[in-house]
Amino acid sequence: MQTDPIADMLTRIRNANRALHERAEMPTSRLKSEIARILKEEGYIQDFRVEHMDDTPYDTLVIELKYSRSRERVITDLKRVSKPGRRVYAPKDRLPRVLGGMGVAILSTSNGLITARSAEEQGVGGEVVCFVW
Repeated sequence: MQTDPIADMLTRIRNANRALHERAEMPTSRLKSEIARILKEEGYIQDFRVEHMDDTPYDTLVIELKYSRSRERVITDLKRVSKPGRRVYAPKDRLPRVLGGMGVAILSTSNGLITARSAEEQGVGGEVVCFVW
């Protein structure tokens, strides 16, 4: 049993990215699918899909990683911010910025999972899930 499935997801993506794999696979959940959706919208991954394999009792989230033409990585790093042992919240007037706006902060708000940029536009705060740059 995993204590932090989101950290496991980010680690799988980070490891596949560093090894220059085409895709990363992991057990799926709604929260993981929403993180993958944001990564796709922000241009960090090529695509994602949920597959049902006959030999596993759970659905699998497949994330297709994105590289430049010269095999340069699009994702430099991913960092889990709010952990089960230490939750990190950001009020609407103090939302995090990643690398001066070059990266993306993903927040869990009352409006669902959104980027810090969207949270600023909507005027909401929330739990800081992770940073991507």
